[in-house]
Amino acid sequence: MKPFCLRAAMTLVAVFGLCASAEDLGLAPLDPPQHAPSGVELARGAFVLHKFAHAIGRESYITHEAVGGRETTVDFAFSDRGTQVVLAASLALAPDGLPSVFNIKGDVARGTSIDRSLLLDGSIYHARDRQTRTDITKPDGPIFAIAGYAPVTFQMLMLQYWITHGRPAILPTLPSGSVRIHDRGPDVFNVAGHLSPLERFEVEGLVWGRETLWLDADQKLVAAITTDAEMDHFEAIREDYEGALGEFIGRASQGAAASLAQQAQAAVSGPHRDIALLGGVLIDGTGRTPIQNAAVLIHDGKIAAVGPRSSVRIPLGALRVDTRGKWMLPGLWDMHAHFEQVEWGPIYLAAGATTVRDCGNEFDYITAARDAITRHEGVGPRLLLAGLVDGTSDVTVGAVTADTPEESRTWTRRYHAAGFQQMKAYSSIKLPALKAIATEAHRLGMTVTGHIGLGYTAYEAVEAGQDQINHIESVAEMMGDSPEEFLKAVDQGSERSRKAIAFLKAHHTVIDPTLTIYELRLASTAHPKTSMEPDAVKIAVQLQGTLLDVGPPNASSAQDEVLFQAFLRLTGALHRAGVPILAGTDQGIPGWSLHRELELYVQAGFTPMEAIQSATVVPARAMGMQGESGTLQRGKRGDVIIVGANPLTDIHNLRRVEQVVTEGRTYQTAPLWRSVGFTP
Repeated sequence: MKPFCLRAAMTLVAVFGLCASAEDLGLAPLDPPQHAPSGVELARGAFVLHKFAHAIGRESYITHEAVGGRETTVDFAFSDRGTQVVLAASLALAPDGLPSVFNIKGDVARGTSIDRSLLLDGSIYHARDRQTRTDITKPDGPIFAIAGYAPVTFQMLMLQYWITHGRPAILPTLPSGSVRIHDRGPDVFNVAGHLSPLERFEVEGLVWGRETLWLDADQKLVAAITTDAEMDHFEAIREDYEGALGEFIGRASQGAAASLAQQAQAAVSGPHRDIALLGGVLIDGTGRTPIQNAAVLIHDGKIAAVGPRSSVRIPLGALRVDTRGKWMLPGLWDMHAHFEQVEWGPIYLAAGATTVRDCGNEFDYITAARDAITRHEGVGPRLLLAGLVDGTSDVTVGAVTADTPEESRTWTRRYHAAGFQQMKAYSSIKLPALKAIATEAHRLGMTVTGHIGLGYTAYEAVEAGQDQINHIESVAEMMGDSPEEFLKAVDQGSERSRKAIAFLKAHHTVIDPTLTIYELRLASTAHPKTSMEPDAVKIAVQLQGTLLDVGPPNASSAQDEVLFQAFLRLTGALHRAGVPILAGTDQGIPGWSLHRELELYVQAGFTPMEAIQSATVVPARAMGMQGESGTLQRGKRGDVIIVGANPLTDIHNLRRVEQVVTEGRTYQTAPLWRSVGFTP
């Protein structure tokens, strides 16, 4: 079958990934900027650019003498999933380091452009953002001109300016905003057998969350570990340090997690040996009738007793939490996450997610993040990991590829040895490689999730051993070779659709539909994202432009809406047939999309209890962990959320998570939201 590919039909791309390496761009390596001014050259340099630790392009700069100071010009270019992203920028600094001229124009990510300029005229900065012009009075004290994570050369200049201007606690930036820079002290890296002493810095304010950068003894940038305008992992590193990229990524993850844990201290109480949740309504997740005036006793992180308040003995010294007027439920699971920065940890907990499956990430980053949380050196849910493997193609994702059965087995063993629970097969993996991954994973006690690779069908993938399928469109493609055929199959219950559902049920195949990311891609100026996700207005200011800006409706908008409604009906049909459905978000609107996913399941025909179970006991079963989690029963993990209204009468009430209990600790959700710049 040739899939009709709803990613193209609906322009609803529900995946992350990478395209070509730097060599594939067709440009000479590390070219100097093409628009450098004349004059005496003072410095030059270059960085290899990466997404998910995979080289995709480069940035190069030259600094020249300029009238009244010096000017740095930068060329920045990479290729991401077949899209060229090109940016040119220049920054002139006066002898005292004050920015006098700033220009930046081009793209900073796929579909995200920038066109800004700044000119100092006496005591006034003339600022332009596309066609909008404003005047800004030059403030007293240090200030710097910068407009986001790219180009990283400007971040190097900003750090140099900050160091030579008294290291202010807050550095205002033009044309808007401010940053906080933290000197985290010396680091030593072993690069090709040589010890390299560097200084580590964390920067807050340019992007959502923390960036980590290292300078050498000459205050030149060596590496920057950050996120781009799509919230994807993004790294820039000097070519001679590239062999140590994984070490830079791991140290950045550990350091940022520790910094965030310190910042989130106001949210957490514990650890406590005994915690007693008293007086609330218990929804234990099994489907049984809720218990009024209930008690949950947690001892050393596990449920020691649960039931009516009168039947549970509370030991002396226990932390007593009054839950009267509240509802107590199992901690939620998000089964399709990409935990791409440590700030997602407090977000997930604040939303009530105490377990998260990461569905593909950088090996060094995600293992460091998981371990930091496990050691309580970071803040976040329990992380279950699916090891990403792709095949070699023009649209390869990430740095891990397997094109032969032996390579497939090797990577499966490595992921297993690192404590991963699953393998994640991506879109370019070939069928023989998938079969080898599945065989080895099953031998080791792992399962396999993923996309349906190009060149074979979902039937072949499942028969090859793939246990789970990501994204509802992969099921839709089993039912029709075009959107029209799929719509007819769903509405009329064609033989082809019945065959597909029966096949998935017979093979116990598990689906995570990720409906919310398809819905968000329906947004336009006529139908903004806040109309679908009202809590989106609470996200951090650095995310608002990236996540909320939309364009006008286009020619496909009407069909996109029809197809999305069919996705809803298909999800309901799968559920009614007994195919396990897992709640997952693939990011979306951080935190809130998990609640929206469950609301969409209710629209698809789930009862509120069934929707809750798709984020509790059903994923626990799918991961073979139903004996330890997923319901509030004696002996299981003491993962509990306390909600301010009854979610069984209205699933939207699940958004009212007030407290979270996990690992013998209690968290207040309001300070968790605030710790990462969100509004509770």
